[in-house]
Amino acid sequence: MKSYIHKATDLTPEIILAPDENRFVIAGKSAPEDVRGLYYPVIEWMEVFVAEVRKGNKYTDSNPLRLKFDLEYFNSSSAKFLFDIFAHLRDLNNEGIPVDIEWHYDEEDTDLREAGEDLALLAEMQFRYCPKTR
Repeated sequence: MKSYIHKATDLTPEIILAPDENRFVIAGKSAPEDVRGLYYPVIEWMEVFVAEVRKGNKYTDSNPLRLKFDLEYFNSSSAKFLFDIFAHLRDLNNEGIPVDIEWHYDEEDTDLREAGEDLALLAEMQFRYCPKTR
């Protein structure tokens, strides 16, 4: 499946969805003026990707689908779309496809850690929390 790449800007995150490399990253700041314009293509890509994985799963416990979130900030509008991404991954995980979500945050930013915990709870998924030291 073709990769989806969005280069970061001052208000939008870097988004790398590269299944051939098992590289899924959303990093940076997510406060876009047009949140739908940024995330609708990602959600559409995820829908096709999930269907592809269901047809021929290549992910295993030793090589799970690993998604790295390394956001320094995201606004509430972005949170809804992040939840939609997690919902697709939850569906795969519930079907026995191993999914590993890494939630990176500055070790001093307890709000960002708690935001990850809230999203994990809402999405009914386990996140792996990865504090970054300064």
